[in-house]
Amino acid sequence: MSSAVRPQPDPLRIGVIGVGNMGQHHTRVLSLLKDVELVGISDLNLERGIDTASKYRIKFFENYIDLLPHVDAVCIAVPTRLHHEVGITCLRYGVHVLVEKPIAASISEAESLVNAAAECQCILQVGHIERFNPAFQELSKVLRTEEILAVEADRMSPYSDRANDVSVVLDLMIHDIDLLLELTSSPIVRLTAAGSRSANSGYLDYVTATLGFANGIIATLTASKVTHRKQRRIAAHCKNSLTEADFLKNEILIHRKTTASCSADHGQVLYRQDGLIEKVYTSNIEPLHAELEHFVNCVRGGQPPSVGGEQALKALRLASLIEQLALDGHSWGQLDASLSTLTYA
Repeated sequence: MSSAVRPQPDPLRIGVIGVGNMGQHHTRVLSLLKDVELVGISDLNLERGIDTASKYRIKFFENYIDLLPHVDAVCIAVPTRLHHEVGITCLRYGVHVLVEKPIAASISEAESLVNAAAECQCILQVGHIERFNPAFQELSKVLRTEEILAVEADRMSPYSDRANDVSVVLDLMIHDIDLLLELTSSPIVRLTAAGSRSANSGYLDYVTATLGFANGIIATLTASKVTHRKQRRIAAHCKNSLTEADFLKNEILIHRKTTASCSADHGQVLYRQDGLIEKVYTSNIEPLHAELEHFVNCVRGGQPPSVGGEQALKALRLASLIEQLALDGHSWGQLDASLSTLTYA
């Protein structure tokens, strides 16, 4: 008896709008995904757009609006100032959207995108890619059984012309803001921030922020575009351990205190153990690959993404406040409505 063959779903038709640095990576990964048809791309830079389309043997659309009738979903990787304009057009056309972080250039624009996605019943996912980093996913699992006391996050880079239309808070720190809100699940009750800019920049290039949460956790976030060594690190100081995640090495180390033991020979100490270091192994999956697979599955299944518009809006609200405090040199220390909702609890 022959078994019935289940019909295979049609490939999900996806396009990429903006093929600069990040858009090139989106295009590469989408071209490799199973059950996905990379239909075409659009970019204001005609030479770059045509070259990219030729490389992947897909169609180039000079105007992204002409791409929309041919796709079910798009990845938007245009400059931040254009996120709202492009995103709202795609959503109103009935196209599902993955937009790079930050979700928009302002809180009002972000709210507009969130509302449009709900009205149009479209998926709106935001590219907070570190949520899909294997090191962060394993870190989250480890910390579920730990009592967190404090968190440190450092995100440093040398200066680059990439993403030079926003401050280091919206370019780099917003990643760790999103991760911190996910890890702490508690309202913020105190916040201070300070920053500086390089001589040739109109935006903040180095910012540090200290946050206090209602559950007692304190956190320090530092982001820099002017550090001559790339660094991506989160350390969680817990009651019974110190857990460090290095996103560049894809490595997690857990430091634990043990009962000191030693071996002696005629009164001479030969061996002493004061602590234990555990190494957590993580997968080697590319975070962008995992992020785009998640987007495709959400579009196919209709379920909300793990980092949707609401979560991205919370991260943007906090990032905007940190940026303002760093510019003004003020501290914030009263629990008001603007921060009491900055939690994923």
